Amino acid sequence: MAEILDAVRIRKLKARASYVGAAVNVCQALIKIGFGILGQSAALIADGIHSLSDLLSDLLVIIAVRLGSREADYEHPYGHRRFETIATVILGISLIAIGGLITWSVMERMANPEHLPVPNALCLGIAAVSILINEWLYHYTKRIAKKTRSKLLMANAWHQRSDAISSLVVLFGIGAVMLGYPLADAIAAIVVALMVAKIGLSLVLDSIKELVDTSLPPKLIAEIRTAIMDIDGVEGIHLLRSRQMGEDALIDAHIVVDPRITVSEGHSIGDTVRDELISRFDDVMDVLVHVDPENDEGLFEPCKPLSRRDVQELLDTYMTVVKTSIDDFRIHYLNGQIEVEVILPFAVSKQPQLLATLKKQCKLMTRKVKKINNVILFFKHNED
Repeated sequence: MAEILDAVRIRKLKARASYVGAAVNVCQALIKIGFGILGQSAALIADGIHSLSDLLSDLLVIIAVRLGSREADYEHPYGHRRFETIATVILGISLIAIGGLITWSVMERMANPEHLPVPNALCLGIAAVSILINEWLYHYTKRIAKKTRSKLLMANAWHQRSDAISSLVVLFGIGAVMLGYPLADAIAAIVVALMVAKIGLSLVLDSIKELVDTSLPPKLIAEIRTAIMDIDGVEGIHLLRSRQMGEDALIDAHIVVDPRITVSEGHSIGDTVRDELISRFDDVMDVLVHVDPENDEGLFEPCKPLSRRDVQELLDTYMTVVKTSIDDFRIHYLNGQIEVEVILPFAVSKQPQLLATLKKQCKLMTRKVKKINNVILFFKHNED
């Protein structure tokens, strides 16, 4: 299991990664755009705009971390993690727009190739340095993203890796122009723009999946199901649902236990399931466990089942002879019907005539009341 970090340290790590990235991208954007203009490289200018989009993503992360790290409240009982998801959607849309604008601008210029600028060797050096800086920034941000399990930071890291790749494209484009291929720089600019748009589209699609409560990956669901079935007392799982909230996962599980155990034992098994999943899987933040005595997923009850009060009234009616002697009774709801366990004093079992009457009344109750499948008598021996 990965190192567990407290909320304050996670927030500080995310903020630090974003501030470092923002500072680096401000410098890169100014240098690339400035030298792109001076060196007449459309690809380097496009790469500088790409760095500006990196800066935008850093600012979005900073804002999202501040909003998303707030504690759960009355209106947001599950917390504010999806502020990061919304920020990721905004980032993705902005990248798609930036990529489209760059492509449109360069294609307009390509319509008149004789007016295309020719970049110089200085642009080549800027692109090479940018590759090294962005690759370092990618590894730095990725390391913190793994520590904090932040999808937004991981997306930002890959955005920075794309900046390194785009600078590599720019490097080849400028080099090709210097070797006598005048359209290479413009083509490189378009490739960079399309890369930016593709990354934006991926971010938007992944975030939308989270916002519409898409399930966890099938492989992870299978591992969670196996972990639940390995817990002592769990006899089956007939419903397992999951969803993402930021970097965390929420699980709803319906487990099947022995129908004869007590409510407290079933509750204890449910707590064990919850604790096991949270401790074993880093992404799992909370688990809601519903304990069932049987697999009732395919059952349909067209009418309301008998309540405890209903059963009490039936016992008072059919077992009038021992009405005041009934110590307690238990109800088992199984297969769409109920089974009633009646607990009587041990002395009743020593009265043959009364016992025969009780048996007769039990059979009559099961015959007259269709919802009752069986009535079982238990005799309690009290020791002084």
